[in-house]
Amino acid sequence: MKLEGWRRRALIEIGFGLFRLWAKTLRLQLEDPHNGIALVRDRPVIFAIWHNRLLMLPPPFDRWFSTRQSIGLISASRDGDLVSLLIERSGYGTIRGSTSRKGVIALRQLVEALAAGSNVLFTPDGPRGPVYEVSPGVIFVAQKSGAPIVPLHMEYSSCWRLKSWDRFCVPRPFSKVRFILGAALRVEQTMDAERFEAERIRLQDAMMSVVEQK
Repeated sequence: MKLEGWRRRALIEIGFGLFRLWAKTLRLQLEDPHNGIALVRDRPVIFAIWHNRLLMLPPPFDRWFSTRQSIGLISASRDGDLVSLLIERSGYGTIRGSTSRKGVIALRQLVEALAAGSNVLFTPDGPRGPVYEVSPGVIFVAQKSGAPIVPLHMEYSSCWRLKSWDRFCVPRPFSKVRFILGAALRVEQTMDAERFEAERIRLQDAMMSVVEQK
C-alpha cells in the first residue's frame, strides 16, 4: 500500500523520532589522527564512506561537521527514497542519482555544490555494489572540483548485519560507535584511462585502510 499525504508525513515523523531516540543511546567516539576536522572547517571536501556504514551518519555530522552544509548523493531508486527522507529530515541536503540513473546530471550538481561551499558525501560502492569497490563518479567529481576526499568509516562494538549485498550494518542500541576519519586524499588530474584507474584504486585502498570489520 502506497502512503500519501498526512499518513506519509506522520510515518516519516514517527520513524525519524524513533531514529533520534535510538541514536541518542549510542556512544560516539571520534578518531581523527590526520586532523581532518580542521580541514573540513577550512574548505569544502568530498566525504567518502562505504554503503554498509551509511545509516548512522547524522549524529556524528551534527556533532563535528555542523559549521558547513553537507549534501549527500543518494540513489534515485525506490530504496533511496527512505534514505533521502532521513537525511533531509536531519537537516542535510540530497542530490538524487547514481551511475545507472541520472548519473551525469547528479555529478555535475555535486561539482556545483562544492563550488558553492558545501561538502558532498559519496557512498562509492552504492547503490548496488560490488561491496568495497569504488565507482568512477567520486574520482570524476574530485578532478572537476579540485576538492580533497576525506574517507569516513564507522566501527560498531555491536551490530546486526543484514542479508543484503553489502551486509549492511545496523548498530545495536547502547553500542559504541567509533567515527574514524582517514587521511585526506587529493586526486591527480589524469589524461588516460590507466592513470584514472590508478587514482580509483588509490582511493579504494585509502578507504579500506580504516576498515577493521568487513
